[in-house]
Amino acid sequence: MTAYASGERSTPWGTLGCELRAVNHRFLELGTRLPDELRVLEPALRERVSARVARGKVDLALRLRQVEGALSLQVDEALVARLGELAGALRGHFPDLRTGLVELLQFPGVLKSKAADPAELQGEALALLDQVLEEFLAAREREGGKLVAAILERVDGIERIAGEVRTLVPAIREGQRTKLEARLADLAQAADPGRVEQELVLSLQKLDVDEELDRLSSHVVEIRRVFRQPEPVGRRLDFLLQEFNREANTLGSKSVDARTSSAAVELKVLIDQIREQVQNIE
Repeated sequence: MTAYASGERSTPWGTLGCELRAVNHRFLELGTRLPDELRVLEPALRERVSARVARGKVDLALRLRQVEGALSLQVDEALVARLGELAGALRGHFPDLRTGLVELLQFPGVLKSKAADPAELQGEALALLDQVLEEFLAAREREGGKLVAAILERVDGIERIAGEVRTLVPAIREGQRTKLEARLADLAQAADPGRVEQELVLSLQKLDVDEELDRLSSHVVEIRRVFRQPEPVGRRLDFLLQEFNREANTLGSKSVDARTSSAAVELKVLIDQIREQVQNIE
């Protein structure tokens, strides 16, 4: 699901910044943007995020903003002294040779910067990621609560429709029985009463949707139970929606009444709406 969190942390070498962004995705897809000083941390960063995030297209960005004076420059006096000795030894060969201060400072190794300690900087980056990750997960949890409420509202709709169909079933069965008996009565040749009854039973059995309604009810109970679980539930919900859809399709295929056909369509609409939201849930 979509979420965003960011944070900063002051260090002796500058300000560390971290951002986590996520948009909906069925699986976890993690992209990183890291400064050169922290590229070595990429495996550890990926491990920390994937340990707590199972779904979403996640972008992780770290930056190091160096402040003035954070990295002090030092002169390698030993190197300068050695260069002076060489210049003195070569002066007889190059009497007109002159070297300016800027040129001297540009000589490789004359100026040295006090670089950040890699281990300490990496530790600061990981600590900052942990902080931002907590805020990121809290944001996802808040959005998740809204999604769950929207999904459960549609689950209530599924339960209501299934209940309405269950109340219609006896009347639909009786109506179908009456129609079948009337058609058989119109046959020119008298039919065997036992055979007629057998055919009626077979026809009504094909129209029986009690099992589908029972399974829909059990799926409703299960989806509500799943939302009370502390662990990620997205994959489990994917499976349940397949089962919901199967029962709705069967109900529609067995329908011989406009009311149950309409109910099957309404069920599929609600199931599709839930499926769209489930893709956002971890």
